[in-house]
Amino acid sequence: MALARARRGNRGVDYWPGFVDALSTLLLAIMFLLSVFVLAQFLLSQEVTERDEVLTRLNAQINELTQLLALERSNTQDAEDQLAALSASLSDAEAERSRLQQLLSAGAGAGAQAEARVGALSEQLDDEKQISQRALSQVELLNQQIAALRKQIGALEAALEVSEQRDRESNTKIADLGRRLNVALAQRVQELNRYRSDFFGRLREILSDRENIRIVGDRFVFQSEVLFPSGSEIINDAGREEMAKLAGAILELQREIPPEINWVLRVDGHTDNIPLSGAGRYRDNWELSTARSTSVVKYLIEEGVPAERLVAAGFGEFQPLDNADTAEARSKNRRIELKLTEK
Repeated sequence: MALARARRGNRGVDYWPGFVDALSTLLLAIMFLLSVFVLAQFLLSQEVTERDEVLTRLNAQINELTQLLALERSNTQDAEDQLAALSASLSDAEAERSRLQQLLSAGAGAGAQAEARVGALSEQLDDEKQISQRALSQVELLNQQIAALRKQIGALEAALEVSEQRDRESNTKIADLGRRLNVALAQRVQELNRYRSDFFGRLREILSDRENIRIVGDRFVFQSEVLFPSGSEIINDAGREEMAKLAGAILELQREIPPEINWVLRVDGHTDNIPLSGAGRYRDNWELSTARSTSVVKYLIEEGVPAERLVAAGFGEFQPLDNADTAEARSKNRRIELKLTEK
């Protein structure tokens, strides 16, 4: 019957850590995904900001060139209008010269006057031809300038297309990076959870015979009385025996965890809410809880656990398991907690 009760108790304990492991995994995954999302958004916003600045400058240049093109077109139209007027005047002068020549041939008396007028009209016609030639040269120059402007606009449009293509490629790379990071995160979280479950399973086998050692969530909890005398940070003989078992389990687990998983064992010290007198070695519960967690870490290092895989932290009386003002609650709150996690 005692064996049956022990088995039922073990099955109850096995369900709760699994649930907490799954919850911690979900929280770690969500936190990492949020970090990746924020990083990706930051990188994307920088890239888009740079592209927007380039597009803004290019659009400004296009607007300036468009205005210049419109001005040149207006000048071209004016020159063409002037050329048309000159052509009309030239036609009138030609008609007038023809008429005068007819008058010259018709009458000798009017010949001298007609010749003088024809000469004047010829000079005027030559002047208008020169003006017309200059107008034609100006129109040709304007046409060349318009062609050059169109070429510049084509180059700017090509640059815009290249910039937009780079933006699309950058977005694709960022999305691919996010997917790869998500896959890597999920794999690492799954691996760490598997090793955490193995670690806690071994600790349960090693330490299952102690009533004052229990599991709370994803942590192993040692009551301070198991490890330390009252008000002291020096580990007693019974505590050294338990810590030696713990060190063996850690060393065995270390050989199985791949080196790319950056894991640590966090040792947290907690006290009850009774203030220290201040006359002893420690002035308050902060110092006592920190000294106790540090003592556990140092002893594990003596037993061969690598120092880079251990973290010591003290919480004083400010993270109680039981808020009741009773001796039983205070005894429960005086504890050392062990948690396997990532850096």
